[in-house]
Amino acid sequence: MLARVNIFVMAMILSTMSISLAGTSTILDADGYACMGDDKTRKDTKTEALMNAKRSALEFVRSHITSETKVLNAQVEKDLIEAYSSAEVKVITMKEIGWYKDDNSGDCFKVQIRAEVLPDEQKASNAAKHVQANDDPSMPLNVRLWTNSKKYKTGEKVKIYLKANKPFYARILYHDASGSIVQVLPNPFRTAAYFNGGIVYEIPNNEDDFDLTVTPPLGSERISVYASTSPLGEIESAPQGGVYQVKTAAADVGIRTKGINISKKASPSGAAGPDTSKDKAAEYYEETIAISTNN
Repeated sequence: MLARVNIFVMAMILSTMSISLAGTSTILDADGYACMGDDKTRKDTKTEALMNAKRSALEFVRSHITSETKVLNAQVEKDLIEAYSSAEVKVITMKEIGWYKDDNSGDCFKVQIRAEVLPDEQKASNAAKHVQANDDPSMPLNVRLWTNSKKYKTGEKVKIYLKANKPFYARILYHDASGSIVQVLPNPFRTAAYFNGGIVYEIPNNEDDFDLTVTPPLGSERISVYASTSPLGEIESAPQGGVYQVKTAAADVGIRTKGINISKKASPSGAAGPDTSKDKAAEYYEETIAISTNN
């Protein structure tokens, strides 16, 4: 009877949670080219190549979102297109391929970037408002992260819950009050990094060999989720009981995680599929929630 009550309460909680696309973005690699001509310096040409790479990334993502969402609601599709038309393009990493000679244009420059395309937050939220089902897989990747409480006392156990609208790879990190970071999912006992959409995942559960019990030092703590439709980039960690102690500096975790393997497509079995020319972009979601611990 208790299990039935818990399931009912969970359903009620989820029904009151609204979609937020604030943490949604798309990550991809893009090339940019530019040639000097008569009116541009070498510096101008390199700047133009970078701008062209960012423009190429944005154009690809617009096309990707339009084709992949397959939304039935015309208003949702319109809002999403507008959200990505006003998107911001951030350069995660950049590699200067270098100068080369073009028979027609002369000295040219090529650059390659790993870009993150972030839709306009307000317009993306407008799209979410028109979706009837919170778990609609036609929308960009959206992950809901919550806990069984926001405030904990010494000795109480923290439970983390995770649910997404489509299949995804994920990493959950716990930042304690001392500044230490542990990876609670995946962990040494639950190594799968691939999860199905529409399912509530509880951390820890009976597959795990640890509890998240509140102990000193106490104060403000955080829980972060990093998720993508493609395998996440690696961070440095070491087993510590039932979890992993994160060795990568906190400031570098996000960048390392965004080193996504976008050349492999996720499959329902959890294995990476074969390389295809279509796999040029990965939907990405990142969110951090705060909790407090005290006596």
